[in-house]
Amino acid sequence: MERKGNFSYQRADRRAALAVLAVAAACVAMVVALGGGVAGVAEAPAADSSASARADSASYRRPGPRRYTYAVAERRAELFAFDPNTADSTALLRLGLQPWQVRNIYKYRAAGGVYRRKEDFARLYGLTVGQYRRLEPYIRISPDFLPAATLVADTGRRRDTLRYPAKLGPGERIALDGADTAALMRVPGIGRYYARAILGYGRRLGGYVSVAQLAEIEGFPEEAMGYFTIADTAPRRLNLNTLSLAQMRRHPYINFYQAKAIVDYRRQHGPLKGLADLRLCPDFTPEAIARLTPYVEF
Repeated sequence: MERKGNFSYQRADRRAALAVLAVAAACVAMVVALGGGVAGVAEAPAADSSASARADSASYRRPGPRRYTYAVAERRAELFAFDPNTADSTALLRLGLQPWQVRNIYKYRAAGGVYRRKEDFARLYGLTVGQYRRLEPYIRISPDFLPAATLVADTGRRRDTLRYPAKLGPGERIALDGADTAALMRVPGIGRYYARAILGYGRRLGGYVSVAQLAEIEGFPEEAMGYFTIADTAPRRLNLNTLSLAQMRRHPYINFYQAKAIVDYRRQHGPLKGLADLRLCPDFTPEAIARLTPYVEF
C-alpha cells in the first residue's frame, strides 16, 4: 500500500508537468505567430528608408531667414514723368525698376526720407548709371517736398554789419591809428580777437608808428598787413626823467633791467639828455634805442 501511494503521487506530478509543457508550447506558438507579423510590418518601411531619411532631414532643417522670390513677367520699360516721392509700385515697375528696388523706395519713404533733388534718386541701392541717365529727364520733384526755408526771401533781410562787416576789397586800406573794432574787422583775416589785440597793443605802445609793429602781436596774420596804413599822428611819449621804474615797465619796449638802468643813471648822473646817454649800458642795444626813440622825451 505504501509503494502504490508513492507511485500515484509521481503520476500526478507527471500530469502537472505535461500541462505546463502544453501551456509553454502554446505560448511559443503564439510568440512565433505574432513575431512574424511584426517582422512583416517592420520590413515594409525598410525598403523606403532613404525617402524617410530625406523627409526627416527636411523636417529638422536649420531655421533661417525666409527668402522671397518674385515671379515677374518680362515687360518692356516705359518712360514717363514721375515723382519718386509719390509714385506707386505699379508706376515704378512700369519704369523698369526691379521689385526689390521698389521695396527699397517704399522703405526709404516710410522712414521719413524725401527726394528733394533729382540727384537724390541716384542714391537708390542697385540703381545703375544707365538706369539713372535714362530716368533722370523724367524725374519731377514737387515743390511741396522742398525745405520750407526756401519760402523765406533773403533779399529783405538786412545784414548785421556790426557783427559781420563787409570785408575790404583788393587795393582798399584803412588807417591803423584811430580805427575801431568794426573797422578793423573789415580787413580780411581779422576777426574780433585780432581786432581787440590790435587796439590793446596800440594803447600800450602809445600809438603805432609802423605797420610792421603788428608782427609783434603773437600769431598775427602777415597777409593782413597790406590793408593798413599809418596816419600822420604823433604817438604818446614818455618822459624818462620823471617816470618811476614801475611806470616805465608798462611800455612794451622797456623791460625791468632797462628801467632800472635809467633810474640808476638818473641817480648817479642826473637827468637824461637823450637815449645816447644810455648807449654804454649793455641793456640798450642799438636796435632797442632805435625802437624806443619815437616814444620818449626828456
